[in-house]
Amino acid sequence: MGKKIQDPGLGNSSSAHAKRMMNSDGSFNLEHLNKPRRFSDAYHYLVNISWFYFFALTFLGGFLINAFFAFIYLAIGIEQITPTTGYLLNDFLNAFFFSAQTFTTLGYGALAPQGIASGIVSSLEAFLGLLLFAFVTGLLYGRFSKPKASVRFSKHLILRTFKEHNAIMFRLVNNRKSVMISPKISVTLALSKANSQGDYVNEFYALDLERDTINYLPTTWTIVHEIDKESPLFEFSKEDLSKQHGELIIMISYYDESFNQEVHQMHSYFLNEIQLDYAFVKAYYYNNDGKMVLDHKLFDAIEPVKS
Repeated sequence: MGKKIQDPGLGNSSSAHAKRMMNSDGSFNLEHLNKPRRFSDAYHYLVNISWFYFFALTFLGGFLINAFFAFIYLAIGIEQITPTTGYLLNDFLNAFFFSAQTFTTLGYGALAPQGIASGIVSSLEAFLGLLLFAFVTGLLYGRFSKPKASVRFSKHLILRTFKEHNAIMFRLVNNRKSVMISPKISVTLALSKANSQGDYVNEFYALDLERDTINYLPTTWTIVHEIDKESPLFEFSKEDLSKQHGELIIMISYYDESFNQEVHQMHSYFLNEIQLDYAFVKAYYYNNDGKMVLDHKLFDAIEPVKS
């Protein structure tokens, strides 16, 4: 019944309430407990988080550092920078603005240290600002230059007739205008079943595909697994198939001409996401000038199969 394989690294143990092994963005659905934290992991974390969280942490860190030095200047005496206003909030804001100018090495000149203590603190802050700006610049370069695939997978996993059998299908497209060179794909089926002791275990199968590699991909690529006698899904009817606790784990790799190296991306579908008796709408066509047009709005479109 299909090509059963050993655990690919996901673990054989399962549960009746087990959720998907992989999120739709390709990250593993795994929670770490009691993991030791190391400062050396900070770069990896900051390079891989979303842009929103990256800039949020950057601005929050800058605000907290400047607020910290502002309190130090208040403790030293705001008179060493500028005459006091008599109000704590206004003095704090003046100290904060001076800290921001020192931290960024901007220095308008209106505020300047006028004592030894404030001069020492401001010198240390300026040195710290240079170090952190170099660190953030390196992070920005690392985030922009990091080789990363940009493959879009269809929202829908469909099941329809194909040749003499049924077939599971999904499709993908390159989100960039560059051409994917020699893309190759593998699909692993993870089925969670109860054994004779009542425990749930995972069984893994390498699914045969109509095509698992092509030369290049300028448009869309529909991935097809025909459910024939060699398929591990052959024993299930169309209705029963979507009731199984199974997951398709997909990995695609290709040569990206923008980065001049091979990149990878992962994705997954749950079997209960299957759309029965649907087909994908063709997403590309030729215009009046005879030029091929790829309409990304049609990429996720499906239509019922005509009986």
